[in-house]
Order: sequence, then C-alpha cells, then structure tokens
Amino acid sequence: MEIVLASTSPYRRNLMRRLGLPFQCVAPKVDEQVEAREEPERRAIRLARLKAQSAASTRLSSPSLCIGSDQVACLGDRLLRKPGTDERAAEQLAAASGNLLKFWTGVCVASDSGALWSRLVACEVQMRELSSAEIEHYIAIDRPLDCAGSFKWEALGISLFEFVRSPDPTALEGLPLIALCDLLRQAGVSLPSAAQASQD
Repeated sequence: MEIVLASTSPYRRNLMRRLGLPFQCVAPKVDEQVEAREEPERRAIRLARLKAQSAASTRLSSPSLCIGSDQVACLGDRLLRKPGTDERAAEQLAAASGNLLKFWTGVCVASDSGALWSRLVACEVQMRELSSAEIEHYIAIDRPLDCAGSFKWEALGISLFEFVRSPDPTALEGLPLIALCDLLRQAGVSLPSAAQASQD
C-alpha cells in the first residue's frame, strides 16, 4: 500500500514520520481561495479533502492512500494567515495577547478507488498577556513567519500560552495524528501493527 502525504510542509512531514509508515510527499494542486461566507471549519475540511483527492487522482501505482490536511486559525471573526514578515507576526501576536485563538484542522484520507475518510479537529489556545519586548524577542528566536497565528507551539511558542484545549494537540501543528491514525485504520492500515522501526 503506497501512502502519500499531500503536503510540502516540513511540520506535517515531521509529524507523519512519527507513525513509522513509509510515505512520500507531493505538492497538492488546489485553489486555496476562501469561498464567500465560508465558515472556518467548513474551509478546513473542504481543503483537506481537495488536497487528498488531488494527490489520489495523480497516483499511477495502486493501491494507494493519500492524506490531505488543512488548518484555519481565527481570532474572533478574523482569519489568521501565515504572517510572512516580522512586522505582521508582531501585529498578530499583539492582537492575540490575552485572547483565545481557535484552530480548525481538517484531515482526509483518500484512496485511489475514490473512497474518502475525513475528520475535523478543533483546538483552542489561550494566549498570555504579552509585552512588546516578549513578542519581539520571541519572533527573533523562533522565526514563526510560516505559521498561522505567528507561533510554533512545538518550540518556544508554548511559552506564550496559558492553556491549550483539544482532543488532539498535534492538530496545532497542522496534522492531527490521533484522528489520522483512526482514519488510516478505517482505510485498512492498522496502527501500530503497520509501523516500521526508525532507520535513523
């Protein structure tokens, strides 16, 4: 069974490695534009499905399972995108200071035969009150410019939080592994039985 991760994200790739399954990564060909009046949770699951289906439609070998995932971060009604610059990261963190952020992460497994299994995972992050000096220093250390919300929770970003509330904390990194393991079992990949020992 060929397993494909429809993502070029190093964060998702590193998470996927934890499952001990041989896999390859491909770049999904998906239009990620926001649809009019689209709810964040609907967008996350829609794009996860499109990414998985995009990868599945191009597979030449059979059988195969393709995994797509997408994350949407919100501060109130505001959609938080990847900041890209220090200035935008600082602005996001200043706005988030003392507030509750919500993350919706969709994950989907698509087979080459057209079957789909999907799940939506919610995560809440309560941010501490952050000083401008803390924000500036954090950005200089962690460089979270490619992260929605402008933090890396798997690194120093965790020092910015009061608490995290989620049934699947790995969803914060963009690939909810608890949910994914369940979807893979439904698709016929039994974990942990199918895992292989690390070659590192």
